[in-house]
Amino acid sequence: MAEERFDIYDEQLNPIGTASRTETHALGYWHRSFHCWLTRREENRRFVRFQLRQAGKDTYPGYYDITAAGHLSAGETMQDAVREIEEELGVAARFEDLIPLGVARKEMFGEAKGMPFIDREVSDVFALVCSLPLGDLKLQAEEVAAVFEADVELLIRLFEGELPELICEGVASSADGGLSKATRAVRAAEFVPREPSYYASIMRALRDCT
Repeated sequence: MAEERFDIYDEQLNPIGTASRTETHALGYWHRSFHCWLTRREENRRFVRFQLRQAGKDTYPGYYDITAAGHLSAGETMQDAVREIEEELGVAARFEDLIPLGVARKEMFGEAKGMPFIDREVSDVFALVCSLPLGDLKLQAEEVAAVFEADVELLIRLFEGELPELICEGVASSADGGLSKATRAVRAAEFVPREPSYYASIMRALRDCT
């Protein structure tokens, strides 16, 4: 099977061609990605959902992350990338349903399966208001181990260091391919590493979006 290819860019985000996933991360090419946080309302409270990455992922296995996210393959647009929500979570959504939260630019260095990588991404960030019960999600087995949710105000306090951890309820993939209820103590350090202010600022944007 041919390796996925990405459109790649220079520092000013001028297109400079395409490269394979491996080349992109080995050589540190800038590329585009899609981020979508799922939220739900309950009276005056807003909850935010986040995923637990599968243990077999090549980067940051077993870390908490954005509810649904993915790279744009070569030739894809952000409108095409909305497919990630259904692929990872089983939630059908239209691009028109998404609430834009801005653009995040990140530069991360690490190691994947013994090999160094440089991840330079520009990500369009969105919110999706979703009242679907957690138990009705359909998690993509190779990508998502579990999905949890927490009150956005408590998440802001967690990421700002006011709380050491949160006890979060969610659902996890079970051996039979279904879902089982899960409860975990979640710490800020267990999320995919990003700029310290990133998560708190995103949580505020999620709290304030309509």
